Amino acid sequence: MWISVVGIVALVAAIGTVSTMILSALAAEAEVVAAPEEQPVPEPELITFPQDEPASTAGASPCTMVHVLSSHENAQMVEHLTSAYNSAPRNVAGSCVTVASTKEKSGVAATIVATGFPSVPDDQKPTVWLPDSTTWVDVAQSQGATALRPEGTSIATSDIVLAMPQPLAEAVGWDETAPTWAEVFEAAGDADLWSALGHPEWGSFKLGKTSPLMATSGEAAMYASFGTAAGSLAAFSAQHVADAAVLAAVHANELSTSHYMATPEHFLWHARQAEASGTAADFLSAVIVDEKSVWDYNRGITSRDGVTRSQEAPPAEQLVPIYPADGYYAANNPAMRLTGAWIDPIESEAAADFIRFTRTAQGQEAVRAAGYRDLNRQLDPVVASIGRLTAEQAGVIPFPAAEVVTAVQDAFPEVRKRANVLFLLDVSGSMDAPISPNDTKLTQAKKAIEAALGHFTTGDDVGLAGFAQAPDGAMVPGLISPVADIGGARDGFLGALGGIVSMGDTPLYQAVDTFTAQQAAAWSADRINAVVLLSDGENDAPNAPTIGAEQMLENLRHLHHSTPVLVFTLAYGADADVATLQSISSATGAHYYDATDPSQLEAVLGDLVTSF
Repeated sequence: MWISVVGIVALVAAIGTVSTMILSALAAEAEVVAAPEEQPVPEPELITFPQDEPASTAGASPCTMVHVLSSHENAQMVEHLTSAYNSAPRNVAGSCVTVASTKEKSGVAATIVATGFPSVPDDQKPTVWLPDSTTWVDVAQSQGATALRPEGTSIATSDIVLAMPQPLAEAVGWDETAPTWAEVFEAAGDADLWSALGHPEWGSFKLGKTSPLMATSGEAAMYASFGTAAGSLAAFSAQHVADAAVLAAVHANELSTSHYMATPEHFLWHARQAEASGTAADFLSAVIVDEKSVWDYNRGITSRDGVTRSQEAPPAEQLVPIYPADGYYAANNPAMRLTGAWIDPIESEAAADFIRFTRTAQGQEAVRAAGYRDLNRQLDPVVASIGRLTAEQAGVIPFPAAEVVTAVQDAFPEVRKRANVLFLLDVSGSMDAPISPNDTKLTQAKKAIEAALGHFTTGDDVGLAGFAQAPDGAMVPGLISPVADIGGARDGFLGALGGIVSMGDTPLYQAVDTFTAQQAAAWSADRINAVVLLSDGENDAPNAPTIGAEQMLENLRHLHHSTPVLVFTLAYGADADVATLQSISSATGAHYYDATDPSQLEAVLGDLVTSF
């Protein structure tokens, strides 16, 4: 049974005295009965955290290893906890203990937990899983997970909020009066909102969300949308999720999404880049993220890839966290001991000792220092001040039941915003380079694109183009599978993909300029309009003059303000022009992905397409 220390404390209302009005035929007035005085609401009882009790001396070495798998969102908190635990002597069954942590996207982690970590050596497989929320345990169990113990315990929380750059929050008044989720979705769907409020320079309302298949904040956004459509954020059911009218309403809400990303860090990095060149409003109006991410952003910490973090000066346009008036969800960070043939009894006992530590006074201090609410929902005062977080909020809604969690995940492909995407593949001669005994760069790229195509469903428009420069200066082969509904075009797309051969030089700038303009000409506000660019080298077009880098980037920026096309770039192999690919993605508000290790291409491209 889950131990919940975060939910809403049930308060018993005082029972008033029922008074009967006595009527009299002779009386001129009815007797007035005074209402009972309002009783004070008792404060919830706080947990008293026990002191840690480390060993007087460490046990014998070699130390027992406890591997903890965290999510990207809570990885820093887990690092704080492991460091604090390792700083004191430990003795479990006569052995010293060392805790080490790794991180993975929540959705990916749920799948690898369910499949028993097939690609991880036994001595490195986790003994503890600490996902961002209990919902990922539900997802893992729905996928057949058998390595989870039945018990689990929350160790911290981070409320999931609507975060807005301060000028935008002030303009719409949400910094003073929090909206309901219905009002958020209504505003996001109003293309003229900012113009009506005197800020046409901010363009349309851009609502950012992570993918609900990858991140807890994306899940929470979907629960808020389904709950709003069903009439109850706290009590909507799997039957509601299957209801055609509810699905239609949720799909309508999703049309206001600019695009999806795998982690909150991706969105916030782009917001910071947009501020550096003008205003964060150029990239987003609001994004649904956890409180900890707001704290990080406001103190100048961002991450391009969700893995490495950089510290800069705090942004001029601070984020304002908004707690919707009808409630919000909270990532509750459950600690789960795992079972499996790779875990011996001492390792399991050591894992239990680490989890015990997380709930001590010292463990909860590490939780607060990492930007999270402790088990009493208390924040570090400095964190609360920098993040502008509201310490006394009590509007947390419990996550839906397991069957609702999986129903929402299953429904996402139907309700999400549809895609209008062109895969743009470098097919220059360098793509013939071997990367394994069985594959060249090109054959591996074909396999990765075919696998990524599985993400798209009927209603998504997907096409394929290749680029190289022929001896006569022509860009070849050009568009080889027109952008069309993949429901009917899949076979043609795969046939075109299979027929690609490498040739010639690399007119990178010309290809990006040409095909992005074509996508912009077919731009639709109801779709995520994008190009997915995969290139393994620098611009090299000796046989005919082509557009220069600066003109290409200027053209991309111009399109971004009128018919925005996201150009997601993927550096493939060690010779890829990383700086140029990063500048292309940044100019369009899209993300850059690193597959300079070509063996990682399929995984990286699979991550990229979660943006749709």
